[in-house]
Amino acid sequence: MAQLDIRGLVARYNDTTVLDGIDLAIDRGEIVSLIGPSGSGKSTLLRVISGLLRPVKGTVSLAGETIDYGDRRSLRRARNRLAIVFQQYNLFGNMNVLRNVMVTPVTIKKRDRREVEAEARTLLEKVGLGDKLNAYPDELSGGQQQRVAIARALCLKPEILLLDEVTSALDPERVGEVLDTIKLLAAEHMTLLIVSHEMAFVRDVSHRVAFMAEGTIQELGTPEQIFDAPRIARTRTFVSRILGHRTAA
Repeated sequence: MAQLDIRGLVARYNDTTVLDGIDLAIDRGEIVSLIGPSGSGKSTLLRVISGLLRPVKGTVSLAGETIDYGDRRSLRRARNRLAIVFQQYNLFGNMNVLRNVMVTPVTIKKRDRREVEAEARTLLEKVGLGDKLNAYPDELSGGQQQRVAIARALCLKPEILLLDEVTSALDPERVGEVLDTIKLLAAEHMTLLIVSHEMAFVRDVSHRVAFMAEGTIQELGTPEQIFDAPRIARTRTFVSRILGHRTAA
């Protein structure tokens, strides 16, 4: 049984169809990356899975339990098993790093403060910020803030982590530190669904890669297949342009 199973998913913004029949199954511990041109529906798919945009058709199931996006209890159960990290860090500027990581588990989930603090300290150490517990967001680099955002998501103890272009807002020299953090999670066999334009990283970390265009998954395969021997012309064109641009840069 897939840990995350998406069947026939359709979503719209007003009258515009942004997801048009998405089918995708992800096993426990698997890392799947979504690539494709801007506007292809990659980030929208993560928003629908996490309940930020309600689908108009299709199903999303977690370990066999279908999410009813119109039912608060069903959505709450799903959100207890998922966490999403966006390209914008969305940290609380009036809270230090430690409090930013602790605030949701303590105030929303009503977990024991001492237990959460111990976990938060461990997570911040894991992402290389053990010496920044008392720093405030405006005292951190973009890469450091994004690593705090990842630690904050992990403190929710998700079964699946959704990562939405988490390096796109960073200066180039800061990208590597965030990608190294994600590689740590991959090494621990956490289930990851990643939207990224960092093709070398996608190739290195993913078990499978899905190429999206026009609201559909047009090709799904191993990184080797997608990057070295894509089966359809649309994928070949995208990959050749992206890799050609990277090489030229």
